[in-house]
Amino acid sequence: MAAKHGQSQRGTYHHGNLKDALVVAAAELIAESGSEDFAMIDAARRAEVSSAAPYRHFRDKDDLLRSVSELGFFDLSNHMLAISKSHIPGSADCIIAMGKSYIEFVTAREAFFDLMWGERGVQLMAQLDESDAQFRVTGFNVLVEQVELWCEQQALRHADPLDLAVKLWAMAMGLSHLVINQYLEHFLPGVDAREMLESSTLAFLQGVKQGQP
Repeated sequence: MAAKHGQSQRGTYHHGNLKDALVVAAAELIAESGSEDFAMIDAARRAEVSSAAPYRHFRDKDDLLRSVSELGFFDLSNHMLAISKSHIPGSADCIIAMGKSYIEFVTAREAFFDLMWGERGVQLMAQLDESDAQFRVTGFNVLVEQVELWCEQQALRHADPLDLAVKLWAMAMGLSHLVINQYLEHFLPGVDAREMLESSTLAFLQGVKQGQP
C-alpha cells in the first residue's frame, strides 16, 4: 500500500493535495514500523508540513487512520477487479486466482491487518455511516459477481452466490491469518497457502455442484 504511494505522491502536496500526502505519510510510517504507534506530528513531518497542517483535514489520529484504511481497501478493490478481468469470467480459475491474490495482498500488508480486518478496523468501521463504509465491500462484490456467473454457467439455480462467496472469502482470509501468525508453517512446514487455497476451492466448488438438485 505505502510502497505504491511513495515520495512522488507526497510531493504533490505543493499542488494542494495535503490530505493525500498525509494519508500516504501515515501509511508509510505504519509499513516501516509495523505499528500504528505514531503521532500526528510524525505524519506531518513525513509529509514535510507544519504540525498544525493535519488538522485541516483530519479531526484526530483515528480520522487519519480511517483514511489509511480506506486507501487499503481501495487498493484491494482495484487489485481484485484487475484479477477478475485477466481470467475467463465466472470460471473456477478466475475464482481461484482471486483467492490466491487475496492471500498475497493480505500477507504482504501484515502491518495493516489489524487496521483493515482486525479489532482496530472494527472500531473504525463502527464510526462510519453505511454510505461511507461501502468502500470496504467493493472488492468482495467483485468476488460475488464472479461466483454468480459461475453459478449461472453451472446451471445452479438454487445456489446462493452471496453465501458461497462469503464461504470462499472466509477460506482465503483464514489462510491469510494462519500465514501471518505463522500457524500454517508450524503445523504444516513448507506448505504453500496458495496451493492449499486452490485445492480447497476446487473441492468446495465440486461439492456445491454435487449437492444441488
